[in-house]
This record gives sequence, structure tokens and C-alpha cells, in this order.
Amino acid sequence: MSESPRPDPTELTSKLTFYRRLTAALAIVVVFLGIVVVAQLTMNTGSAAPAAQPTTSSSPEVPELARRDPDDPMALGKVDAPVALVQWTDLRCPFCAAVHRDTIPTIIEEYVDKGLVRLEVRDVAFFGEQSEDAAVAARAAGEQGRFFEYLDAVYAAAPDSGHPDLPREKLIAFAKEAGIPDLDRFTAHLDDPAVRAAAQASTAEAQRLGVSAVPFFVANDTALSGAQPVAVFRDFLDRAIAQKG
Repeated sequence: MSESPRPDPTELTSKLTFYRRLTAALAIVVVFLGIVVVAQLTMNTGSAAPAAQPTTSSSPEVPELARRDPDDPMALGKVDAPVALVQWTDLRCPFCAAVHRDTIPTIIEEYVDKGLVRLEVRDVAFFGEQSEDAAVAARAAGEQGRFFEYLDAVYAAAPDSGHPDLPREKLIAFAKEAGIPDLDRFTAHLDDPAVRAAAQASTAEAQRLGVSAVPFFVANDTALSGAQPVAVFRDFLDRAIAQKG
């Protein structure tokens, strides 16, 4: 690109800002694509994810993916926690169920409850229409402050392998297990086009970022894929916290 000998400072600043943002966007896509290759191989094996080391971007300008919205029903922890852990999950994913049952409680106890980490969940529908229906149901539960309780109920019933059937009657039964107070309101949200559109947008956003296998996590500029052992998550989060000083 050519420039005049005496560029307009305002125009130059605008151009620099554009290219910084473009570089940051490309950097985060590279991070995701590198990890997604590992995630896809893991999903294809049909077994638990290996204890792979997380991949770290070398770019200092990777944008913050966390929303840090105090009213987000799909998040736990202090809005201003040093680290935000963003998790992508599908309610029909057996590896997502395993990490939710075996690892997330430890993360909440050791990091979220202590104000060190904020957990933000992003739903995706990678396993068909029932995955999207389940994402809508979880969001409907979140409308009544029971999003994580709903995940608990769904993932507690998940098989060790394969994708469970989640027809409408099961989704409503899980709502009862999760203690959702107004089932009529919950059922109405299942048919709410706006709730479904939000779930579809979440999947589309994940795909744009390069996330094509779950569970998938990002903290700072580091990504981690698969149902890793608790020790791997501890190291992952400790490193992220140390980066924040």
C-alpha cells in the first residue's frame, strides 16, 4: 500500500487501528484452528481426550472473548475476576458431560468461588436438531436463573459415549429436576423464536471463530480442547492467572 509523503494524521491513525484489529482477529483464528485439529482427532477416536498441552498465541493483541456481563445467566463468578474462562459446550456431547461432571465442580470450588476465575458458557449445536433444542432449553432455564442447574441435570443423565436422545418431553423433565419454578414459562420459552435465534447465533459465532469440536476452552490468549484431567486445567488456569500478575 502506498502513502503520500505527508499523510493526514487522522487518516493514518484510522488505518493503523484497522490493521491492528485485523491482526488480532487473524491471530485468534489461528489459535482456534490449531486447537480444533486436535479436538477433531479426539472426537473421531471415540475415546476420552488425551492430556494435550494447551496452545498459546504469541500475539499480544488477541481480543478478549469474555463478555463480563453482570446479568449473564450463563456465567458464574465475579465480573472483574482476573481471568475469564470461556467454555463452548453441546448438551449432547459425551465429552462435555464428562468435563462438566468431573472437572467443572473443581474449577468452581478452587477458582471461581475464590474470585480468581469467571466461567462463561457458550452453547453450540454440533450434533443435530436435538442439540439446538437442548441449547434452547438451557437458555430457557437461564431465564429463571437455573442455567447451571439445568446443565447438571442433563449431563448427570448423559451416557459415557454416544449422543443421547433429548426429545421435548425429556427437556421438560430435566427442567423439573433442575428446580425451575415456572414450568409454563419454561415451556413457552422453548417455542420462543428469539431464544432459538440466540442459540443459533451462538453456534454460528463458534463456527466463525474456528471452534468445531467441544468441549473447548479459552483463557486469556490460550486455548484448551477436550475433557482433560483436572491437573491439566489447574495448570492451564494457573498460567492464565500468572499472566494477569
